[in-house]
Amino acid sequence: MLVETHANLHHPDFEGDVDAVMKRAKQAGIATIVNICCQMNEFESVLKLAKAHANSWCTVGVHPHYAARHKDLKIETLIAMASDNNVIAIGETGLDYHYDFSPKDDQIANFLTHIKAAQQTKLPMVIHTREADDDMEDILVNEHKKQPFEFVLHSYTSGKKLAETGVELGGYFSVNGICTFKNAKSVREIIKDIMPDNRIMLETDCPYLTPVPHRGKRNEPAFLPLVRDQLAEIKGWNTEQSNLLTTDAFFALFSRARRP
Repeated sequence: MLVETHANLHHPDFEGDVDAVMKRAKQAGIATIVNICCQMNEFESVLKLAKAHANSWCTVGVHPHYAARHKDLKIETLIAMASDNNVIAIGETGLDYHYDFSPKDDQIANFLTHIKAAQQTKLPMVIHTREADDDMEDILVNEHKKQPFEFVLHSYTSGKKLAETGVELGGYFSVNGICTFKNAKSVREIIKDIMPDNRIMLETDCPYLTPVPHRGKRNEPAFLPLVRDQLAEIKGWNTEQSNLLTTDAFFALFSRARRP
């Protein structure tokens, strides 16, 4: 049984199709799905999905792309929204300097707000980081010194040094279809050499980042076994080990989620 730790089934690409997608996911051995909130106006949708489908959960947060739209976001707002037991994490939040859809100062302020909410709720964070290694490392280290918090660096494509810092701080990592891409050699090397066996989990980030051989199609949770198989090849695991280790990692980090 697998856990899809990062899905976006509230995305317009799934409109009118969620029930069929969930059925295919179940047939593919996906037992648990987490839908990720990236803006405050998405929270109602992800919470509704969590409540409507067995063994589904959600998060609450603002993606760095939208930080400038949420300059007035309060720690108390995140804490209040996270009080629902269907919410298992704070995020998706973080830093993305590749697109710079929001100014860096707004992204950093947004990220710090989420960290404080995670510290107060004791919920883990879902962190996005892209081409922001130095600032991400500084923030994680400095804020962790003030008060430790748990986190997963999702869809990890950043550098070796930040990955090592993540490990030192007790962080987890989630792997998706990128690890199947031909040009993702550096990602596979970090997965193999740095990510701890007991702190890796699986995600699709659907509808994005569709794994080989389905690139060009809409991604969905039913494709997660392709990511699992590639991870197993990278790590030298068999299928059973890959299933067990990634599932155990999820439930070790997201303690509010219940095993099926």
